[in-house]
Amino acid sequence: MDICDVNGVSLGVDEFGEPDAPLVLCLGAPTTLSWPDALCEQLAAQGRHVVRCDLRDAGASSHGDLESPDYTLRDLAADAAALARAFDERPAHLAGIGISGMIAQVAALDHPDTFSALTLIGTRPVAPGPVDDDLPDHDQATMEPLFSRPLPDWTDVDSAADFMAEGARILGNDADEAREVAARIWQRTQDTDPETHLADQLGMVFSRLDCQPRWRERLPQLKVPTLVVHGRLDPFFPVGNGEAIAREIPGARLLVLENASTAVPAADVPEVVTAMVGL
Repeated sequence: MDICDVNGVSLGVDEFGEPDAPLVLCLGAPTTLSWPDALCEQLAAQGRHVVRCDLRDAGASSHGDLESPDYTLRDLAADAAALARAFDERPAHLAGIGISGMIAQVAALDHPDTFSALTLIGTRPVAPGPVDDDLPDHDQATMEPLFSRPLPDWTDVDSAADFMAEGARILGNDADEAREVAARIWQRTQDTDPETHLADQLGMVFSRLDCQPRWRERLPQLKVPTLVVHGRLDPFFPVGNGEAIAREIPGARLLVLENASTAVPAADVPEVVTAMVGL
C-alpha cells in the first residue's frame, strides 16, 4: 500500500502493472479490497496500469468524524478525478463497484475531460435512500435476515470475518472468499475501535453523506464508452438498476452475470476483464 495526497486528503492506493500503461482507476467500496486481486492482475496482464484506492474514512485513507462526515458525494468524485490526474496526464478508465459506482457516475459527469471510459459494477443511478418508482429496491426477503443479525465483536478478526462471511452467504456470494477478504480488510484497518472496523467492513459512512444534487437525469450527457456489469441474482441493487443505467447512458454496454449476486465471482472475472479492455 502507498498513500497519495490529493484534493486535500490522503488516499490509500495499491498498483498493478506498468506505470506507463493506460490507467484503470478502481474506486473502493469502501476499500481497495472491494476489487478482486485476480481482476486487477488480469487487467494488468492485458496491458493496463491498475490503481485501486480506499475512499475517505476507509482503509489507509484520511479519517474524520465517521458519524458526521464533512464531505459530500461530489467531493469523493473530485477525489477520483484528482487521483487519476496524479497517476497519469492522459484520460483514465474509471471503474466503480456498488457504492463507488455512484461516485464514478458523478465523477465522469463532473470531470468529463479526466476520464476516457467508465465501468459500473453492481450499482444504481440514485443515491442511498428511497429509489425512483421505476427502479427495483432492495429485496426485503434478503434484507431482513441480513440486517437483523446481532453485530459481531468488531475488534476480533475471527468474529468480524465470520459475520461478513454469513452476510455474503445471505446475499448469494462466496462465503469463504468473503471471510478471507474481511480478514484482510480487518488487518489493514487503521484503528482498533469498533466504529472504524464497521466503517471499513460495511461502508456505513456512505449512508451519511450528502448525495445531492441528483445525477440520474444527467446520465444522457455522458460521452465516454461505458460498461455496466450487474449480477442477475443481486438482491441489494437488483439488476433493473443496472439495466436503467445502461439505457440512459448513450451507447452503454450491459453485461449481466447470470450466476452472480453483488460480488464478481472468480469464474466471471475473465469475461469482465475482456469487456473492460474492449472499451
